[in-house]
Amino acid sequence: MKDSFNITNETDRGLSAKGIGRQDKQLNTYDWLADVPGNSNETDLVEVQFKNTRKGYYHNVNNISLKKGDIVAVEASPGHDIGVVTLTGRLVRLQLKKANLKSDDDIKRIYRIAREPDMEKYREAKAREHDTMIKSREIAKGLGLDMKIGDVEYQGDGNKAIFYYIADKRVDFRQLIKDLANEFHVRIEMKQIGARQEAGRIGGTGPCGRELCCATWMRNFSSVSTNAARIQDISTNPQKLAGQCAKLKCCINYEVDTYLEASRELPPRHASLQTQDAEYFTFKQDILSGMITYSTDKKMGINLETISKERAKEIIEMNKNGEKPLSLQHDSKKTEKPRSIDLLEGGDLTRFDKTKKKKKKNKNRNREQNKDKQ
Repeated sequence: MKDSFNITNETDRGLSAKGIGRQDKQLNTYDWLADVPGNSNETDLVEVQFKNTRKGYYHNVNNISLKKGDIVAVEASPGHDIGVVTLTGRLVRLQLKKANLKSDDDIKRIYRIAREPDMEKYREAKAREHDTMIKSREIAKGLGLDMKIGDVEYQGDGNKAIFYYIADKRVDFRQLIKDLANEFHVRIEMKQIGARQEAGRIGGTGPCGRELCCATWMRNFSSVSTNAARIQDISTNPQKLAGQCAKLKCCINYEVDTYLEASRELPPRHASLQTQDAEYFTFKQDILSGMITYSTDKKMGINLETISKERAKEIIEMNKNGEKPLSLQHDSKKTEKPRSIDLLEGGDLTRFDKTKKKKKKNKNRNREQNKDKQ
């Protein structure tokens, strides 16, 4: 559970090395106050992370010297649990507000830094999780329950197991709890999660090539709509918009505000541009660069011309005043058609033969001149 690299007291490019580090490749808060003197003495609150996305907040009542990455034994109900310290100091208070803990009873105590007997129990409990999940799915299927058990997490001392499940409707799992308790002889706790939370707990790699946001840094999920994709001119193909949870990707929301702000600077899509030769309609827009491509056909890309948003607005104003430019380009000149490179179009097919004949005549002439000299 320790970091895969050593955390030193040195800093690199202004970043606090104490603040870096990821526990078990999951949620991590960058502690930008880690090197500030007295930061750890601001509060006795400590953030501790358990399996995947589960975190808890505890009082360090025994004033143990803790730093990021320490493995600690904390108070649980019942018994104790094993987790990794992910944050200390005044930033824990800010994280506590995000967690919406309204009662002080939710904040328990840190007992000690984990000892070897604690770690042995912890490893034994963790080794049972996968088999427990497979067996619990069989039990739920045997009871005919419309639910899916996505993950199982044992408490550090092995006395309690949390079953994370997904269900579209309300499920009566009272008999399931009895069967699970008889099978595994531990205290059972059921927690319902959504598809996004399941993806966050399982983890994975997104189409961008990086780890899933929900499995690394996201703590709260905001609603995502297809309107956000339309604003960014993203294809509304469901297969491209959906993430590994089969819901709309959370990252669709990241740049919506930037696109909205940039799109306000563009001329209306329905506005057409009139020149002396033709009328142009909006074919596509590059929102961030401010470049717009116009076509002489409303539905197809014909005689495409790409101009800047400033030039488009200028032509719209000219049209309002009854003026029509020669072309869409800034030089007010008609765009020259590119010369065709087709050998069959507008060319003489025998022109190469003429060149060969000229070369042959020159060779013969040179030979005759050489003979005369001799």
